[in-house]
Amino acid sequence: MVMLGDLHSLDFASRAKLAIQNLVQKVGFFGILACASIPNPLFDLAGITCGHFLVPFWTFFGATLIGKAIIKMHIQKLFVIITFSKHIVEQMVSLIGSVPGIGASLQKPLQEYLEAQRIKLHSKANEAPQGENWLSWTFEKLVIIMVCYFVLSIINSMAQSYDKRVQQRMNSERKAK
Repeated sequence: MVMLGDLHSLDFASRAKLAIQNLVQKVGFFGILACASIPNPLFDLAGITCGHFLVPFWTFFGATLIGKAIIKMHIQKLFVIITFSKHIVEQMVSLIGSVPGIGASLQKPLQEYLEAQRIKLHSKANEAPQGENWLSWTFEKLVIIMVCYFVLSIINSMAQSYDKRVQQRMNSERKAK
């Protein structure tokens, strides 16, 4: 355990690790929820910490599900909508034009590039989808096989656990007789 005097001698990464550890250990569900809700690389550390401190699976999973699927998704959606709205993009291009010296020369090419990208993105929505290439087809099949293997391993593990409980119950009934 790190003493308070030693905390100042640690680098930023070590202090961040300790902060996440303290957050998960003391706050539990809401600490995990906070780590899952904010787009940050420390969530992996929070997951490792939860495993280390034997946080129950459903506490971790529930906080992660709410944090990633509800809170973080809405934060990112709002960011993308605000950032890529036509009005905001036009304001950013006009601000670039106000940069002394190079702003006016950058404004027109940037505006043409953004317009070309907008046309390109909107025209793809109206076209029929292109044929798949072999790499994407192979990768898709590999992912499907991996998911199926994962599901089968879970079912197998559950069956083994159930069989073990049944065997233990039968052994205890035999000993009782």
